[in-house]
Amino acid sequence: CHTRVKTLELEIDTRCSGPKLKSCMLSSVPVLSWLPRYSLRDNAIGDLISGISVGIMHLPQGMAYALLAAVPPVFGLYSSFYPILIYFIFGSSKHISVGTYAVMSVMIGGVTERLAPDTNFMMYDNATNQSMVNVLARDTERVKVAAAVTFLSGLFQMLLGLVKFGFVVTYLSEPLVRGYTTGAAIHVIVSQLKYTFGISPKRHSGPFALIFTVIEVCYLVPETNIGTLVVSLVSIIGLVMVKELNTYLGKKLPVPIPVELLGIIIATVVSWQVNLEGKYGVEVVGEIPSGLQPPVMPTASLFGQVIGDAFALSVVGYGIAISLGRIFALKYGYKVDSNQELIALGLSNTIGGVFQCFAISCSMSRTMVQESTGGKTQTEVVLCVIVIGGCLSVHQAVLAAIIYVNLQGMMKQFMDIPTLWKSNKVDMLVWVATLILTVLFNPDIGLAASIAFSMLTVIFRTQLPKYSLLGQVPETDIYRPVENYNQVNEIPGVVIFHSSATLYFANAEMYQDALAEKSGIDITKLISQKKKAEAKRLRKEKKEARKAKKDAKKNAQDWVRRRSGTEEIIPEGSKPDSTLPRAIILELSPVNFLDTVGVKTLRNVSRLYALISILLNLLTSGVIENLESGGFFSEKVSKACLFSSIHDAVLHCQTDRAKMNKDDEVKHTNTHGHDTCTTRARTHKHVYTNIHTHTNTLTLFY
Repeated sequence: CHTRVKTLELEIDTRCSGPKLKSCMLSSVPVLSWLPRYSLRDNAIGDLISGISVGIMHLPQGMAYALLAAVPPVFGLYSSFYPILIYFIFGSSKHISVGTYAVMSVMIGGVTERLAPDTNFMMYDNATNQSMVNVLARDTERVKVAAAVTFLSGLFQMLLGLVKFGFVVTYLSEPLVRGYTTGAAIHVIVSQLKYTFGISPKRHSGPFALIFTVIEVCYLVPETNIGTLVVSLVSIIGLVMVKELNTYLGKKLPVPIPVELLGIIIATVVSWQVNLEGKYGVEVVGEIPSGLQPPVMPTASLFGQVIGDAFALSVVGYGIAISLGRIFALKYGYKVDSNQELIALGLSNTIGGVFQCFAISCSMSRTMVQESTGGKTQTEVVLCVIVIGGCLSVHQAVLAAIIYVNLQGMMKQFMDIPTLWKSNKVDMLVWVATLILTVLFNPDIGLAASIAFSMLTVIFRTQLPKYSLLGQVPETDIYRPVENYNQVNEIPGVVIFHSSATLYFANAEMYQDALAEKSGIDITKLISQKKKAEAKRLRKEKKEARKAKKDAKKNAQDWVRRRSGTEEIIPEGSKPDSTLPRAIILELSPVNFLDTVGVKTLRNVSRLYALISILLNLLTSGVIENLESGGFFSEKVSKACLFSSIHDAVLHCQTDRAKMNKDDEVKHTNTHGHDTCTTRARTHKHVYTNIHTHTNTLTLFY
C-alpha cells in the first residue's frame, strides 16, 4: 500500500509537470498569454492610433535625449527601436511606454562625459593653427561607454529579477521618487543651457558640479549667440502653446497634435531656407544616417569603471517604470509582476547595449498619450512609427526646447511641497531633502544619499515614538489615548501605557523613561528612598538597642518591634502617593518584534515595578517567542500576565483590586484582653502596627 501511494504521488507530480512548465513559460514570456487572446474588434483601432501617436513622439524625444546622453542623435532613435520590441515580448504592463527617458539620459551623459571628455580628443589643426576636438573619435568612444553602462545595468536588473528582488522598489517611496525626478530634471535643464545660449561652458564633475556649471553659464551669458537664443525662445513658446492646445482640445481631437515632430520639421525647413547655420552660426546636429547598426559586444574593459553607475541606472529605471506601471494596472484592473518587470527591463537594456543603445525606462508623457489615445495593449509598440530619416539638419536649440517643454510635468511636482506640508511633514522633508541632495550631487550619488536619508527618517520615527495613556470609551471595550479624545475615561487604579512604535535598542531607554513619566512613578526616587529608609532604620535600631539594655522593662514593646525587622519606615518629609496605581498594562500591539535589548527592557520593567502588577497585552505570537527565547519568563513572571486584549487585562485588574479591598478588613487583637475589633485601613496615609507578644508577628496595614 505504501508503494502504491508513492507511485500515485509520482504520477501526480508527472502530470503536474506539464501545467507547471506551461505556467512558468507564460509568466516568463507574458506575450504568449495575452497575444493569442487579442481582440481585433475591441483593441485594434485604439492600439493603431496610439501606436502612431507614440511613435511620432519617439522621434524627437529620442534625438533630444541623445544630447543628454552625450551621444549622436541617431543612437537615440536606436534606443527607441530595439529595447521597446524586447519589452513587448517580456513586459507585463499593458500601458507604459518604455524608451528614452530624460533622467536616465542625463545620468548616462554624466558617465560618458566623465570617461570620454573633450580634453582627451584634442588635435591640432594646421589650417587654423588652433586646437580642436576630434568629434568623430570622441563620439565613437562615448557610444562605447554608453553601451557598456547600459549592458551592465541590464545584467543587474536581470539578476535582481531572477533572485526575486523586486521588492527593492518599496524603498523608493513616492515622495522620494518625485523629489528625485524633479532634482534630475533640474540637472537636465542646466545641461541644455549651453544649447539655448549657444555657448561652450567647461564641463564640471563631482559634487556641486551643477552649481559650478550655473556660475560658468552666467559668466558666459554675454557671449550668447543671438540667433540660437531666438530659435530657442520661439521653439519653446510654440511648443508650449501647441501643448496647451492639445490639453484644451484633448477630448475633441482623435490624436494629439505631434508638436515635437512638427517643431523639428518646421525648424529644418526654416534652416534650409534661411541658412541659419551659415548666416547666424546656429548649430545643427548634422546628418542622421539611415539604416540600423549591426550588433557589437560592449567593451568589457569599461565595466569596472561604470559598475556603480550601472547599478544606479538599474534601480532608478526600474523604480520609475514599476511605479507608473502599478498606477495603470490598478486603474484598469490587472496585475504587474515586479520581478518580471525587472527581467523585461534587464533584457531590453542588455540587448539594447549590444545594439549600441543607451539605457531606457518609462516616459510619463508618452505613457499618458498612449493611454489617452486608446492604447489597451503592448501591441501598439509594434505599430510605433520609427522613422530614421536621412539628411535632416536638426537644430540643437530646437532639441533643447523639446527637452524643456517635456520636463514641465516634472517641474510641476514642486506643488507637492505645500500638499505634503498639510498631509505629512516627514514625507515633505524626504521630498525636499531628495531634491537638494540630487541637485547638489550627481543623480547617482544623490539617489544613494536620498535613500539613506529616507531610511534615517524611518529610524527616527521609531526611535522617537509617541507615548500615551489609554482610557476607555464609556460602556465599550474600546480604548483610545486620553490626550486625543475628550470622552474617554481612565480606569481608576490602572495605567494603560501605549507606544506607537516597536520596542528595540534605539528607543528602549526612552520607553522606560516615558513609562515612569506617564505613570507618575519615579522608580529611581523610590529605590533611593528605600535605601535611605533602610539605612535610617539600621541606625535607629542600633541606637535603641543600646538604650534598651539600660531600660529593658520600660521599652519592651519597642524592643520587640525593632527585633522583628519587618517594619517599613517611611522617610521623614515624604508621603506615599495616594494615586499610586495597583496595576500597569503595557499595550504592545504595535510591537512586531523584540530584540535582546527590548526583552531586557521589559524584564527590567517587571523587576523595578515589582510592587505593581505588570500585564502585557500582546497580539503577535512572534513577540511571545522573542520573550521566551530572551529569558523574560521566570518563576515570578509567568505567561499569566499575557492577555489578548486590553479589556481582558483591565477586567483582570479590577477583579484583583476587588479581592484586595476585601483583605483591607482586618482584625486587631488587644495584647492584654484579647479583644477583637474590626477596622478599615487608612490607605497610604498611616501605618498601623499590632504586636503579638507571644508570636513576634508584625501585621502591616496600608
